[in-house]
Amino acid sequence: MNELFQLIDRLEQEHSLSCDEYEVLLDGLTPELAEYAAHKASKAQHAVYGNTVYVRGLIEISNICKNDCLYCGIRRSNHNCSRYRLSEEEILSCCSEGYELGFRTFVMQGGEDPHFDDELLCSLIGKIKKAYPDCAVTLSLGERSRESYEALFNAGADRYLLRHETADPDLYRKLHPEAMSFENRMQCLKTLKEIGYQTGCGFMVGAPYQTNRSLAADLKFVELFQPAMCGIGPFIPHEATPFSGFPPGTLQTTLFLLSLLRLTDPGLLLPATTALGTIDPSGREQGILAGANVVMPNLSPVSVRKKYELYNNKICTGEESAQCKSCLSRRMESIGYRIVTDRGDRKPFQAHRMKKKEGIINVSV
Repeated sequence: MNELFQLIDRLEQEHSLSCDEYEVLLDGLTPELAEYAAHKASKAQHAVYGNTVYVRGLIEISNICKNDCLYCGIRRSNHNCSRYRLSEEEILSCCSEGYELGFRTFVMQGGEDPHFDDELLCSLIGKIKKAYPDCAVTLSLGERSRESYEALFNAGADRYLLRHETADPDLYRKLHPEAMSFENRMQCLKTLKEIGYQTGCGFMVGAPYQTNRSLAADLKFVELFQPAMCGIGPFIPHEATPFSGFPPGTLQTTLFLLSLLRLTDPGLLLPATTALGTIDPSGREQGILAGANVVMPNLSPVSVRKKYELYNNKICTGEESAQCKSCLSRRMESIGYRIVTDRGDRKPFQAHRMKKKEGIINVSV
């Protein structure tokens, strides 16, 4: 047991462990080890960000998706999904309301909906940046071509979130249809960084067929890729997917992984996700205490929030909404934090890390 605590100490100092060592930590997870890691992670978080939590305004622009990922409630094959697509006017209205509420980052998230082509998105981004030049625009719209990513960046997009889902190629194939490839997902992430985006990745915790070895690979990938942001959350099954009967990921493992990620990179932007708040009423507060420093309340029209259902029982009304920013402030203050609604850019932190090969980062699983 003492060896596990020593690994946490070394991660705090060196910001790097081997895949084998990450796996040993996950295999040996206990409440005491998780508490120790959370204490270290909180200390690292405060050293860079103090007691501030960044807030993003989330706009879920469409639940139409051409893909058929096996875990996702808005997958193409779910014919019971009530589809919607926000108009440009509706999206701009969300931004206007968000700006009045004090938000200075807008996150446009959606399925891979062909309707949102480069011409439409570039026009939309340009209008947002012209109306709110002090705001950051973040996109989370899946895999696109290099030309598309470049066009959106040149139009003014600042950040791009593309969850890699898993750094284990074999597991990736079990979670996705044959038309999607692990190699292309990783190439998209590499391309986003090359273009100049503040790039975010992320993965599920407790996904079907996932092992601690797979999660260790995720930790090593994030450590080496050095994203600006990493979004992780527990797998929660959706009834209209092939994985409907699988158990959800656990709160304890997700919180432990948040702490380990914070220790790999104290400057990382690390959200306490809606999924955390879905599996436990205090999940997001516990996420902040474990090392997270971002929350993303919902700015989408109330009429569509329930329809963007990636998993069952998503919280979609009440204190997770952007309109209840004061509720969120009180919840964060109750654990000793305060929310700030500026752009919330990543603060610099450079740690010495081993050299990595160009191209896809190779982590052994």
